[in-house]
Amino acid sequence: MKLLIFVQFYVYYQLKMKKLEHILEKHHFKTSDIIQILQDIQVEFHYLPKEVLEYASQRLRIPLSKIYSIATFYTAFSLTPRGKHICTVCMGTACHVRGAATILNEFERRLGIKSGETTEDKNCSLETVNCLGCCAIGPIVIYDGKYYGEFKLKNVSKFLEEKE
Repeated sequence: MKLLIFVQFYVYYQLKMKKLEHILEKHHFKTSDIIQILQDIQVEFHYLPKEVLEYASQRLRIPLSKIYSIATFYTAFSLTPRGKHICTVCMGTACHVRGAATILNEFERRLGIKSGETTEDKNCSLETVNCLGCCAIGPIVIYDGKYYGEFKLKNVSKFLEEKE
């Protein structure tokens, strides 16, 4: 049984590294492309796995501490697993006065998680952002990169049903 678990882990690890090699080749192993490389890693894995960053550090000959400093500086990067889908609610002033807090509360209730968390099935991560600069059409919800303006509290349930 232990051997089977080890073999499964080894195969999984090798698949991850093969995907990373493809990303690194796409960027011609250029250290100047590190931000784009991290973005591609995050798209592939939905976060930045530790073992992938360690391998990238070795292959690119960049200190792991430098990679982590970049990954932790930009809020777009996540070091913890995120959901397949990302739902972001704008909490900027214009959105807030138009009901963003109650919309966020309803998303939290319907998904069974708080902002900054991911559902147990890793299907959806719920996040907030301070301002998206779309104040005229607030409140704004972003779902997998698509913006939904003038979002209404009454639409949360139907919206989530359509997305599942």
